[in-house]
Amino acid sequence: MKCPYCGDVESKVIDSRGIGDGIRRRRQCLHCGTRFTTYEHLQSRNLFVIKKDDRREEFNRDKLLSGIRKACEKRPLPTGTIDKLVDNIEAELYRLGKTEVPSPIIGDMVIERLQELDHIAYIRFASVYREFTDIAALKQAVDTLVDTESNTPPAGQLSLLSQEELTVLGQRHRRRK
Repeated sequence: MKCPYCGDVESKVIDSRGIGDGIRRRRQCLHCGTRFTTYEHLQSRNLFVIKKDDRREEFNRDKLLSGIRKACEKRPLPTGTIDKLVDNIEAELYRLGKTEVPSPIIGDMVIERLQELDHIAYIRFASVYREFTDIAALKQAVDTLVDTESNTPPAGQLSLLSQEELTVLGQRHRRRK
């Protein structure tokens, strides 16, 4: 390891500690005696996303994070939830063991997690990802969400519809059958 102060390549490790997904090492230059810190992280292999038009672009974590943040904007989510969600998706993508992943797989992972996390964020993301062209398509997505979920949202999540609206929708749905 090259000393950042004198440029000499001889140093000794004084202390090593595991941090997250890497190692922090305190080193001392054997030439000038200065101490400095280095960080080691596993270098992940490149992952490419196959777009709808068959273009390939390198996976961009920030792009994924940005899209999810837009969907979750002004939603009452605990701090760090979105970053954790992106970490989870990224880890799953690398666990697939492939160098190229079609964009719909990533989109489906986001949709699945947002549906569990926050119904409004799910609908926002789905409206862009699934390219809803009219209000009927949006209504169908909301109806599907209402049908698959119980009438009460998970603890800590605001309801997509009021209890009164859910009751009315349930009555209408039963009459149609």
